[in-house]
Amino acid sequence: MTTTTDAGRVRIYPRSVSGKFRRLKYAVLAIAYLVYYGLPWLPWHRATGPDQAVLFDIVGRKYYLFDLVVQPQQIFWLAGFLVLAAMLLFFVTGIAGRVFCGFFCFQTLWTDLFMRIEYWVQGERPARIRLDQQPWGPEKLRKKGLTWLLWFLVAFWTAITFTLYWGEAGTLLREFFTGTAPAAMYITTGILTFTTFTMAGLAREQVCTHMCPYSRFQAAMFDKDTKLVTYDLRRGEGEQGRSKVRKGLKTLEERHAAGVGDCIDCGYCVQVCPTGIDIRNGLQVQCIHCGLCIDACNTIMDNMGWPRGLIRFSSAREQEGGKARLFKLKTVGYGLSILVVTVLLFWSVSHQGEIDTAVRQIRQPLYVLLSDGSIQNSYQIKLSNLTSETHHYSLRIKDLPGAQLDVGHFRTVELKPLKHLTLLVKVRTSQPPPGAARIQDFEFEVVNRDTGAVAAIVPARFYRP
Repeated sequence: MTTTTDAGRVRIYPRSVSGKFRRLKYAVLAIAYLVYYGLPWLPWHRATGPDQAVLFDIVGRKYYLFDLVVQPQQIFWLAGFLVLAAMLLFFVTGIAGRVFCGFFCFQTLWTDLFMRIEYWVQGERPARIRLDQQPWGPEKLRKKGLTWLLWFLVAFWTAITFTLYWGEAGTLLREFFTGTAPAAMYITTGILTFTTFTMAGLAREQVCTHMCPYSRFQAAMFDKDTKLVTYDLRRGEGEQGRSKVRKGLKTLEERHAAGVGDCIDCGYCVQVCPTGIDIRNGLQVQCIHCGLCIDACNTIMDNMGWPRGLIRFSSAREQEGGKARLFKLKTVGYGLSILVVTVLLFWSVSHQGEIDTAVRQIRQPLYVLLSDGSIQNSYQIKLSNLTSETHHYSLRIKDLPGAQLDVGHFRTVELKPLKHLTLLVKVRTSQPPPGAARIQDFEFEVVNRDTGAVAAIVPARFYRP
């Protein structure tokens, strides 16, 4: 339901509503904001590293997530997490439509907060409509100015909180306001402040309708068993259509006798919709499945003393009198894929070794023929300590008989917690007997001198003339 148009855009003034879906949205809002704004300030003791629960150290190339420290060679965990998130989104969409958009999307979360600020300052829907329609004056300047100021403060704190994830929060915040922070922090804060203010405060539903690609291909994941926000057309319209409550049409018995549906055409479901659609016209691309129209309709039904559910989450199969199927090829396939990826991720994280190794053979030259007739190959071996403790390591060769390992003066190397070290090593062998293979596979063994155990095995190749 609309009243004004700005440059071709129909302004939407959502009305407040109460109900279980509205309470659920408030709960999600509270948790989401608590997590987002609070994580940079959550202390977390570590033997080595920052005492901040979540910190993405770009300079040090380490990402601290509570007790987990992710290093560049473990970036495949991010790929696995993104695959898991995508499959989970498709799984949920196939079952319950765009509930992610309605309850968990960042755009929805911040737009909902900005709308609440507008409601606190400017009042309920009719008051906001009157304010926009009246000419500019002291009242309009005061209310609009206070609204925009509060929007700006939320957008600014949202932006600066994002930057606090990339360094020690207290230090970065102090540096920001004393003018000594890195230039990237000021640039990032400025860009995110502008985009948050614009998208959540000004663009609002335009982002969901015209900018978000998900709204365009979501229908490809719907089927007859997908639960969608649905208007019960047969019950609401009856044989003679919907009608307002008036003499002779005040009770269900009177309305049914006249062939009139249960919908009293109050428009409440349209007024509460954050994207301004009329759900009675059927499924529309703008619908984000937030359920607020269900709360609105149930409120009216309760006031009338009539059964709830005129608008509800329902599938096309249920509308036809059947029962929605949860276990089908698509949902089972997505469910199994989610389970497999989750298990693999947890296994990979829980079974990571104490050290990560990589070997690179120096190929210019590939081999060297020494004066005593022996053959030498050179290698660069990178060792990365993945633990929060200092370890001592040594190298030895396996499966290359008669070979000598030259590591210079480093018989044992000390590797600090979460540190890297690159060693230049040389392997020498005597001239092979006639007919010996030109290329021979062997292994470097990295031995933990503190425990005596083999910490890693690195395959390599030895080349001869």
